[in-house]
Amino acid sequence: MDKGRFSLLLLDPGEIYFEDFSAVFVTSDVTSINYDYKRQDGRLKLCSKSLECKVIEEWKGKSKFIKSNAILNIICNRYIEMLEGNEITPYKFCDYSRFLFLLNYANVNDCLSQILQLQRANTLPPLEQSNMISAIVNSRHAGVEFNPLWLDLYEKVVMETQGEKIDPLIRNPGRIVLTNSRFYFQPYNNIEMSPYLKINLNCIKRIVKRRFLLQHIGLEIYSNENDKTADIYIALSNQKARDELYAAMLAQTDLKLETTEKHEMMLKWQNGIVSNYDYLLYINSLGDRTINDLTQYPVFPWVLSEYKSSSIDLNDPNLYRDLSKPVGALNPVRLEKLMDRYNEMPEPKYMYGSHYSTPGFVLYYLVRLYPQYMLCLQNGRFDLPDRMFNSCADVYKNCLNNMADFKELIPQFYDVEEEGKFLVNSMGINFGYRDSGAKVGDVQLPPWANSPKHFIQTLRDALESDIVSKNLHSWIDLIFGYKQRGEEAVNAYNVFHYMCYEGNVDLDSITDMHQRHPLEVQIMEFGQVPKQVFRVPHPHRKVGQMLLEVSQVATIVESDIECDIYHSWKTFKTLECVTKFATHKGPITCLYVSNDSDKVVSVGQDSRMKIFSIASNRQTRSANIGNMPLSGCIELPKLNTIIVSSWDNSIKMYDLDFGRITQSVEAHEDAITCMLWGVKSNLLCSGSADCTVRVWRGFNEHGTIKPIQCLICQLDHNSEVTCLAFDPQNTCLAVGTEDGEVYVWRMEDRVLDRKFQVHSACVKSLCYSPDGDKLATCSSDKSFKVLDLQTGMSVYAKTTDSALRCLKWDGFMLVLGSEDGTLYIWDIVEVKLLYQNKIHDGPINALDVSPDKKYVATGGEDHQICIWKPSL
Repeated sequence: MDKGRFSLLLLDPGEIYFEDFSAVFVTSDVTSINYDYKRQDGRLKLCSKSLECKVIEEWKGKSKFIKSNAILNIICNRYIEMLEGNEITPYKFCDYSRFLFLLNYANVNDCLSQILQLQRANTLPPLEQSNMISAIVNSRHAGVEFNPLWLDLYEKVVMETQGEKIDPLIRNPGRIVLTNSRFYFQPYNNIEMSPYLKINLNCIKRIVKRRFLLQHIGLEIYSNENDKTADIYIALSNQKARDELYAAMLAQTDLKLETTEKHEMMLKWQNGIVSNYDYLLYINSLGDRTINDLTQYPVFPWVLSEYKSSSIDLNDPNLYRDLSKPVGALNPVRLEKLMDRYNEMPEPKYMYGSHYSTPGFVLYYLVRLYPQYMLCLQNGRFDLPDRMFNSCADVYKNCLNNMADFKELIPQFYDVEEEGKFLVNSMGINFGYRDSGAKVGDVQLPPWANSPKHFIQTLRDALESDIVSKNLHSWIDLIFGYKQRGEEAVNAYNVFHYMCYEGNVDLDSITDMHQRHPLEVQIMEFGQVPKQVFRVPHPHRKVGQMLLEVSQVATIVESDIECDIYHSWKTFKTLECVTKFATHKGPITCLYVSNDSDKVVSVGQDSRMKIFSIASNRQTRSANIGNMPLSGCIELPKLNTIIVSSWDNSIKMYDLDFGRITQSVEAHEDAITCMLWGVKSNLLCSGSADCTVRVWRGFNEHGTIKPIQCLICQLDHNSEVTCLAFDPQNTCLAVGTEDGEVYVWRMEDRVLDRKFQVHSACVKSLCYSPDGDKLATCSSDKSFKVLDLQTGMSVYAKTTDSALRCLKWDGFMLVLGSEDGTLYIWDIVEVKLLYQNKIHDGPINALDVSPDKKYVATGGEDHQICIWKPSL
C-alpha cells in the first residue's frame, strides 16, 4: 500500500468509494496560534458507510484565522484514526469529537447534499438501505462515460460492459471497454493513478476464466505490459456477461494467446521437464486459485514434518509428511475424535469445520509482508501476539493436533526467488508482545535453517526431491482431483463444510443484498475448495529418469558419433530424403528396418514382399507371396526367415536362403490385419478382422508352425483387431480395435488386465513408451493420445489436420504418419513438435526408425518407400 495514496483497504467490507474533494482538515482545538501547523491539507473521501455522525452541516461560525466560505462542520460520536504519521499500526477507535473541513474548490452545498443522501441511507433498515445505496451507485455510474478521445484514430469500440477489478480484499467497480486493439478498465472513482487502465491486445499472453465467490463470473488477463497491467482480474455481474466478453476478446485478430494445454503440462511434469513447484502453480491456476483473490489463494502442501532438529537429511523418508492424507488425517488420535463427531452429525456432514486455505490463513503467513491486509480483514487490528505466525515448529505442531487447524501452506514457502521475505519483519511493524514478554519480530526458523533464504531453499529442495515426486500425485488427488468430492472424499477423510464446495450455494438466485452479503462473507471465511481439475487418479511422476530410460540414453550417447546422432534429432530443422524405392505396384501396408539398419523389408497390397539395401541403394529381393494383399512382415531372429501375414487369413513363412515359401498356415477365420513378434517372450501374435488375437509359440529349428501344438490362446475382442504392441518386457500385450478401444492383456495368464475407450474411431497404431508405463495411440479420428497405464488417464492428446495411420515411439521421439501424407515428429519428453511436413502423395501407411537412429523409413499409398535423415 502506497503510504502517500488513499487505499480501498481502509474501507469496510462492501463499502463503496465514490469521489473526493480537495480540503483542509482542522480539529476543534485549533487556535490562531497553532492553526498553521495543525491544519492538514488533503482529500476528503466520500464513501457509503463511514458516516455515523451526529451532525453534518455547513459551518456558519466565524473565525479571524479561518478564511473560507465553504466549510463542513462534522460532529462524531465515534471516529477511527488510521495510518497516523503514515505508519502501518492498528487503528485507534476514538470517542466524541468535532472536525472542520475547508473545501478548496467544491461547492459546499453540492458536497453536503451528497453526504446527507448517503447518511440518510445508513439510517434505513438493511433492505431499504441496500436498495437506496444501489440506486445511488447506479445513478453515479450511469453518469460516468468513456471518453472516445482516449482511443487512437483507427481504434473502434467492440463492446462495453460493467464489472469490478479484483485485488486482494478489494472490489473496485468500473466500466470495461473492448476495442479492436485494446482492453480498457475505467474505474468509477479516481482511486487509480490514471483515469483508466489499458492493455494492448497484442501484449496479452493468457486469458483465464475464473470463479469468484463460487460463481463463474471472473476473468484474469495476463500480459507482458508494465507491472500495473501485467495481471488484471475482473469480475462481471453474471456468467453470461463474462462469457460474452471472453468470446469478444477471442474474436479480435490482434489477440495472439500463448496456449499451454493441461495434458502438455502434465506430461512435461511427469518427464521432469517441469518442476513440482511450477506444476503446482499451474494446477492451482486450473483450479481457479490466484494471488489476486485471497479466498482462492494458491495452496501448497506441507512436505516436511521435521522442524525441531539441528540438522536435516532430505534423503530420509521419515522426515516427510504423508502426502496421501489431508492435514486433518495425519494425526490418527485427532482423526478418531473428528470421525466420532462426523458420524453423529446430521446432514450435511463435514469432518473439518475449518478449511486448509482461507483469507485469514493466507494473511496469517503473510502479515509481515502485507500488514495492511490483516488490518483490513480484522477491522483495524492485528491478531493477538501469541496467536500470530511466530514459529514454524509451533505452526506444524498445531496443524497436527488442534481440532480446528488444518491449514496447508502457500507458494511463498517454496519461492526461492523471494528468499523468504515474508518471514522477516522488515518494516519494523509493532505487532505487540507475547505472554513470555518477547516482542513479535521475525518468524522463528527450525534449528536446521541458518537464514530465511536457507529455510526456503531447503523446503524447495524437499519439494523437488524424489520422495515427494513419487507421492505428490496423491496430494493432487485430494486437493484438485477425484478424492475432492463424493464417496472417494469420505474414504480419504477429506470432507469439509458444505459451503466450501461449488454448487452448494447459488448466489445468483439471491437478489436481496442484505441476504447475499452475509453469504459472501461466510464463503470467504470458510474457504473454498478448488475447482475439480481431475476426475480420475492423477498419474505419478517419473523419479530418477525421464521417459527416455537411463540405459537408453547411455546407449545413444556412448560414443561421439552416437552423441551427434542423438543431438541431430534434437536440433534438426528439416528431413532430407536420401533415397526412394518405388517398385511396389500397390500401396505399402507394412515395413520394418533390419537390425543391422541396412535393409528395409516391406509388403503391400500387390502381394509382393520386397527387400531394399540402403547402403547399395537398390532392391535386393522381390517375392510374390500368394495372390492376396499382404498386411504384415516380421523377421524371425536367427532363422533368416520372414513371416508374412495376408488378407487370405494365412501366415506364411518365407525362407531367405532358399528364396521360397516354406509353410503357409490358415491362422484366422478372416483377414489378418496385423502381426507382432515378442523378442523377449519368443511369442508371435496375430490380429484379425475376425475380432481375435492368436498367440503362437513352439517354432522348431526349421521355423515350422504346427497350429495344434503352437497355438497358445485366442484373445477375443468386440470388434476388428487393427494393431498390436508388446511392452518392453513382453509381459503385457496392447490391442487396438476398429471401434476405438484399447485392450491390455497380461501375457503370463492371458487375462484381460484393462480396457480403455480411447478414441471415437478406429485405433490405427499403438506403441509402448520405452519404460512401459505409457501407451501412445493414433486413430482415424485425427488424434493421437498418450495413456498413463497405471491410472488410465490420457496424459497428452493432440488433434491433427488429418486421420493418422501409423506411429513409432523410439527414445524421446514419437513419429506419426497421417492420411494426407504428413509426417509428424514429436519430442514427447519435452512435449514439443519437432517436424511437420507433407512427404507423400497420399496416406503414410507404415514407418519405422532404424535401430542405429540414423534415419526414418516411410511407406505410402503412393507405392513409394522413402528414407529420411535429419538435416540442420
